Amino acid sequence: MSMSFHDFNFETILRDHWQKAPLLIRNPWQAWRNPLEPDELAGLACEDGVEARLIMQGRKTWKVEHGPFPESRFGKSGKTPWTLLVQAVDHHVAQVAALIKPFRFVPNWRMDDVMVSYATDGGGVGPHFDQYDVFLIQGLGKRRWQVGAQCDSATELLPHDDLRLLANFEVAEEWILEPGDILYVPPRVAHNGVAVGDDCMTYSIGFRSPSRSELIAHWCDHLLADMQDDDRYEDRYSGQDFFRQDNPGEISGVALDGLYAMIREKMLDRDAFARWFGQYTSTPKYPETDWRAEETARPEELRGFLAGSVPLRRNPASRFSFVRRGENSVLLFVDGECFECGRDTAALAERICAADRVLIDPDRENSDAVMALLAKLLDQGSVAFEPDEV
Repeated sequence: MSMSFHDFNFETILRDHWQKAPLLIRNPWQAWRNPLEPDELAGLACEDGVEARLIMQGRKTWKVEHGPFPESRFGKSGKTPWTLLVQAVDHHVAQVAALIKPFRFVPNWRMDDVMVSYATDGGGVGPHFDQYDVFLIQGLGKRRWQVGAQCDSATELLPHDDLRLLANFEVAEEWILEPGDILYVPPRVAHNGVAVGDDCMTYSIGFRSPSRSELIAHWCDHLLADMQDDDRYEDRYSGQDFFRQDNPGEISGVALDGLYAMIREKMLDRDAFARWFGQYTSTPKYPETDWRAEETARPEELRGFLAGSVPLRRNPASRFSFVRRGENSVLLFVDGECFECGRDTAALAERICAADRVLIDPDRENSDAVMALLAKLLDQGSVAFEPDEV
């Protein structure tokens, strides 16, 4: 399914609303079609390896159950409002993955996944706020969305082990969304969605925003893994000859300069950080899922695909990004792996990052570097040659 917007100005979002203010977008699609049926979503929630939650809503209580669920579970929900949430549905359903394409004005490394919710009349997850940008697409039925004030770490929450429910929620604006409508909600803006009628489905396209503490912690863990115990402070690091201090109790400025230099040398290596971050941010969200091909790609098969103009398609569960190093050189990051791409492969790497479907020039089979890169990406399950559907 090809999903695209009709006459829609993204510059307006980026200038006036992105990480600033909510925005309601009435059905901008050329032809909206709900890409997933409720029964299909329930089926995913029953599968191992799929992250799913069922939220049962009482008068004063919220109960959360975690999947996978037995098929019989959804027939025992009763009349209490309930919501089914399934994460990363775009990894499993191509039609849901297609919803991301119009939002590619946001870089790949910021993309998280597409969560899909199904709710009965009155169902929802309660007033809350998120730490990331989200586009909420109404797929089926209707939902009343309310937005409130900006929140932060001091905002009071209700006690709950699984849900971050706001203790106080004051509605500033509200709308009822119908199929194809979209609501953009910036980070930390309070919001609440309630199903109006049964068979309410919403697609949440979320974008990651790493915290400073997360970056520092994981970057430091990466550095520590390669450090040796004998890499220790020496007085020469101060840049001066060792001298006798007047007071042995003083930590001198000279010593502090040397100690700080030890830290700075490792922590502030921008090239090393860029390589680490590319691998870190492209690591699959669910690394335990094995997408590798059953058989190793053979050169004659690759040549056949190229000669037959078979499109190369990205695995929807894979993450692709690159860092430019020079005019004809990039570091390509795919599913936590780093590939150094030079003159023969850099342009191909950029094309694969830019589009989920790429036609490769058959003449590329004469490049050993191109063939080697394709073979590696195929073998790790990040791409596949798939003919266009008739």
